[in-house]
Amino acid sequence: MSFLRRKLRTALADNWEDIVEASMAHWAHLDDGERQTLADLIEAIVTTKRWEAANGFELTDEIRTVIAAQAGLLILGLDLDAYDDVGTIIVHPSTMRFHRTSSGDIAGTVVDGDVDLLGEASYGGPVVIAWDSARRSARHPEHGHDVVFHEFAHKLDMLDHVVDGTPLLRDQATRDRWVEVCTQEFKLLRAGQGGHLVDQYGATNPAEFFAVATEVFFNRPVELASHKPDLYGVLQDFYRQDPADRVRRNR
Repeated sequence: MSFLRRKLRTALADNWEDIVEASMAHWAHLDDGERQTLADLIEAIVTTKRWEAANGFELTDEIRTVIAAQAGLLILGLDLDAYDDVGTIIVHPSTMRFHRTSSGDIAGTVVDGDVDLLGEASYGGPVVIAWDSARRSARHPEHGHDVVFHEFAHKLDMLDHVVDGTPLLRDQATRDRWVEVCTQEFKLLRAGQGGHLVDQYGATNPAEFFAVATEVFFNRPVELASHKPDLYGVLQDFYRQDPADRVRRNR
């Protein structure tokens, strides 16, 4: 049975590096050591996670490789254990429509209807990604958005079994600093004073704030470091990466 699992396991594409170089702008900013680490993570994500296509969509080497590369970039300074809650990755061709019942703006009310989503992640559940959005974001990080970064950041948040916008941190002092900085930035965003970098969707709740801030940290790091150095600092400390320095080195 173990032999069958190995034979049926998805393999990393022979031309994976060509795919990443052509499709993911971040690759150009990585040094040789970072590229090797990312290569190992891409292979692990492609080969050890379950991949599914929705709505009759056909998965290709490009799709698996690009999504795995983006997910791998987040944990370049961590390790694959950070994705222990990621079992399945489901890819849709484009924006998904789901029927949802959720809490309304007024306490005690509910809203029932269809919602359009680019991605989704739930505790113990799959990561769901819209491929057209993932592909566009990988090529154009300057736009500041990335559905893969967003949804996999949620999975990092869920690793401590609490979805609260505070991932597992190395000690109490680091956690206290995280809560102080992120709470302040979250309050500013909710008050409409968060500035132009962090998308207003981050004001939904602390979990969404962390996911949105992660997108900006990796996609517009120099601006975030300049305009919100404290937020950049706590994200840098958690991810153990300095993407702003990478960008500056390659200018």
